[in-house]
Amino acid sequence: MLNIAIDGPAGAGKSSVARKVAEIFNIFYFDTGALYRAVGFYMLKKGLFNRQGFSIEGELAFCNLELKYLNKKQHIFLCGEDLNSHIRTSNVAAAASFVSRNLKVREYLLNMQRDFAKVHSVVMDGRDIGTVVLPSANLKVFLTASLRARAFRRYKELILNGGNYNFEDVFNNIKARDLSDSAREIAPLRAAKDAVVIDTTHFSLDESVKKVQSLVEQLNLEEYIELL
Repeated sequence: MLNIAIDGPAGAGKSSVARKVAEIFNIFYFDTGALYRAVGFYMLKKGLFNRQGFSIEGELAFCNLELKYLNKKQHIFLCGEDLNSHIRTSNVAAAASFVSRNLKVREYLLNMQRDFAKVHSVVMDGRDIGTVVLPSANLKVFLTASLRARAFRRYKELILNGGNYNFEDVFNNIKARDLSDSAREIAPLRAAKDAVVIDTTHFSLDESVKKVQSLVEQLNLEEYIELL
């Protein structure tokens, strides 16, 4: 299988780039962040963050997640409900960051990610794909950008999706997410030692995609062509 790992902080463009690269090479795109958002959404929906001393581990047994691909587009289902239109808000992102620090949550989702990559050629993006989830990926990329550039991208995305947001709030949310993801003890955000680091601060989406596309094309794709 051809496995491509794309990591990076919030707003670096990794999801958009990964999705486009997957389309170019006609392979699956796996958004691992959506899994953590789904768990965070579940905890928010159950009102668990308002309770003292609740056990995330104890709730995982009731968090029935399913991963499905409809026309090669990833959909996350929670107890039969398609969550794709519910998990892109700032409060769900914050909840995802919180639950991602929990070892049992990461173990719960890890096998789902690895099992998929064993049987499908895939572009997988997240924060620990190259370091933890797919340490043997054929290509590892770490996308980054300045904090202000990343916050502005996320702000535009939220506005285009019909939200009413203040830029400074989005900026502070991204800044807090960076600190949380980088400082957590379990699978902290960092580039794999053999990852190609790409600063996308001054890149358009198309330029970022072409950069990663060129890296993929430098691989010996003949080894994987029958699997694509």
